[in-house]
Amino acid sequence: MPRVLRILNRLIIGGPAINATYLTKYMAPEFETMLVIGGKDDHEQDADHLSMDLGITPVEVPEMKRSISPVDDGIAYKKIKRLIEKFRPDVVHTHAAKSGVIGRLAADACNVPVIVHTFHGHVFHSYFNKWKTNTFIQIERYLAKRSTGIIAISELQKQELSNIYKICPAEKMKIIQLGLDLDKFQLHQDIKRAEFRQKYNLFDGDIAIGIIGRVVPVKNHSLFVAAAKRVLEQTSARVKFVVIGDGDMRPQMEAEFREAGIDYAYYPENPREATAICTSWQTDMDVVLAGLDIVALTSHNEGTPVSLIEAQAASRPVVSTNVGGVADVVTDNLCGFITEPNDADIFAEALLQLINKPEMRTYFGTQGRNFVQSKFSYQRLVGDMSEYYYSLLDKKGVNYRDRFGRPVPSSLEDSF
Repeated sequence: MPRVLRILNRLIIGGPAINATYLTKYMAPEFETMLVIGGKDDHEQDADHLSMDLGITPVEVPEMKRSISPVDDGIAYKKIKRLIEKFRPDVVHTHAAKSGVIGRLAADACNVPVIVHTFHGHVFHSYFNKWKTNTFIQIERYLAKRSTGIIAISELQKQELSNIYKICPAEKMKIIQLGLDLDKFQLHQDIKRAEFRQKYNLFDGDIAIGIIGRVVPVKNHSLFVAAAKRVLEQTSARVKFVVIGDGDMRPQMEAEFREAGIDYAYYPENPREATAICTSWQTDMDVVLAGLDIVALTSHNEGTPVSLIEAQAASRPVVSTNVGGVADVVTDNLCGFITEPNDADIFAEALLQLINKPEMRTYFGTQGRNFVQSKFSYQRLVGDMSEYYYSLLDKKGVNYRDRFGRPVPSSLEDSF
């Protein structure tokens, strides 16, 4: 069977971790996979539960961290190179930026037949200054030439990478959207809703609007606070705002809530009823989403936002800024509202429509559930990735299929 060395920056909450662990688990036994992960930063919430729940034991290279460090990065490169030499994979598949640099350089040095990289997002705007951004673009162009294939997770991302940032020609890119286990978001919703709302002092009449993700600059929680202020000024409904996540920018967000005159509580330290709360990190997103009524995303930049896919799987309407792959995930005016970035008035207006029209929330929720179930199942992801690997292996003359195009079982490989 083909061997895949899958390299992930770090196993933290988010789409890349879900994607990498699901592929590792569900592409077996057709593909033998070793999952390699880097070390997380102190403020990041690990996603060890993903690998544990799926029965996966990753190989950790702690020196492979998010920040650039010539010493640590050099050590990580040597360790991954040794893993490649020992495991002898047919495919090295890297996920996200740091692992994409170290993993592809090591794979190229070891003459791995197929080298694949997935852009789960990119850092080419809203992250760094112009000089650093241009440096990263040049690095990615170089690495793309050393790659057999590049995966984008949305049509918009493919267009940005190929046409705007010129990372590689469009024909070298393949769109493979994320795949998730969505069934759990419909199970026992009433029980989960009661559990979440009791825990966080949300009452029956409260309309809970949640934002899910790291509290970091690119997620733009300032827009969420500004929109919350405008909503509260224009409605008499009992509206609560729930921040699911944590991060470096939490103190600034808390200051903005206070400046806006919104009663706020950081729930892990001050568990009380408030108009706005931050729950910090959560792992049972099916429980979280059952407890919410509307899900918001205010980012400056995104890949394919998992929070919006999962929200719709739970039949929750969404309001999002029009960035990254959002338009591939949400159908505007059918599953939710997509607004222009950084416009608090328009964002608040979209929220108010959903607050004031419960029948719209129900309709959008139903439409959203049907939409994501058809597009974002992990079964579809595994099928797409399997076919892509085989096509790249075939082009390299590494044949793991019989004359009918079927995968060859490992026990029969020597016969062909």
